[in-house]
Amino acid sequence: MTFPLFALMLCVFGVGTSEYVIAGILPGLSSDLGVDIPAAGMLVTAYALGVVIGGPIVTIATARIQRKTLMLLLMAVFIAGNVLAAVAPDYWVIVAARVLAALVHSTFVAVGIMLAVNMVPEGQSGTAVAKVSLGLNLATVLGVPLGTFIGEQYGWRATFWAVAGITTAATLLVAAVVRPAEATGGGAATELKVLGNRRVQVAIVMTVLGSAGFGTVFTYIAPLLTDVTNFSTTTVAVLLIVFGVGSVFGTMLGGKLADRSLMPALCGLLAALTVVLLLFGAAAPVQVVAAVLVFVFGAASFSIIPGLQARILTAAAGAPTLALAVNISAFQLANAGGSWLGGQVLDTAGVRWTTVAGAAVTVLGLALGLLELARDRRARAGEAPAATGSTTPTATVG
Repeated sequence: MTFPLFALMLCVFGVGTSEYVIAGILPGLSSDLGVDIPAAGMLVTAYALGVVIGGPIVTIATARIQRKTLMLLLMAVFIAGNVLAAVAPDYWVIVAARVLAALVHSTFVAVGIMLAVNMVPEGQSGTAVAKVSLGLNLATVLGVPLGTFIGEQYGWRATFWAVAGITTAATLLVAAVVRPAEATGGGAATELKVLGNRRVQVAIVMTVLGSAGFGTVFTYIAPLLTDVTNFSTTTVAVLLIVFGVGSVFGTMLGGKLADRSLMPALCGLLAALTVVLLLFGAAAPVQVVAAVLVFVFGAASFSIIPGLQARILTAAAGAPTLALAVNISAFQLANAGGSWLGGQVLDTAGVRWTTVAGAAVTVLGLALGLLELARDRRARAGEAPAATGSTTPTATVG
């Protein structure tokens, strides 16, 4: 990984840690601010809503700003949000702080992806996306446990100060080593027009379906492993780290496969995730097999992310920033929808059946991907008579 890509990945690591670590510091935060756990848990909902609402609005409003300059501005707002959270005198101020940080989340990640893609040779966009997205994986594996530890030792405010410090260092590194890149497309009007592209719309729906299948199961993975597999809570904590390691492996593999052959790879990975979810449910009572499948589940779930983002890049060529931001917001909606679906299944049929529900949602994403793959191949076949030169097909199907 080059130093500029590392700088972008470190920014994403800070953003991901800030988003996820709230779960680890909720007890101390709720006690200190005098609110109950459900009220404190609304900070997660507030952040998600901020991401979903803020992504399109902020992206449209900043469409003509030079990309590196925009990223530095977005990171400054994000840092301010975490500093405000660290000094918040009451519950409602910290809610406002979380929303402030969330408003720039989608646009920041989208711009980071665009800057990363500009740094690599043509045909390596999937790998570039994977390297930037690695920051989210590391946030889960390293950032959240470390942030939780800091919160337990020094208080929840120290966690927000730590996140602000990491993101400040990462922002300074971006300022020093990332080369400028002009805004793509023709401004807000062009970006909005891209959202009317059928291929972009389908790619966003694929993101929702593929990610919702993951969310349906992962939200309830702890009760699945304790109640069905009979692991202790301590073992489950270790297995969540194993899941995180699998996610790192899957992200990098998914990026490489997306560069080699985008839509065939994406369809294959969605099929693999469907199978893994079904196997997870079937083998959940067998501890050794379930432990292995936790790693495989992490790998399969995150392997689809580079391909989903790369599909947006190819479908929205010329003005991809807003489409990417909306797609990032779609991940949030998918996780929320998956959590809701899993909760309904858990209440009516039991936690083990969340894996079947997750597989059913994922297979819808697979079906949509196969339809797009067939459409792409028909389109290329129709263009073939007009082509000149070699008839060897290219490796990547966009």
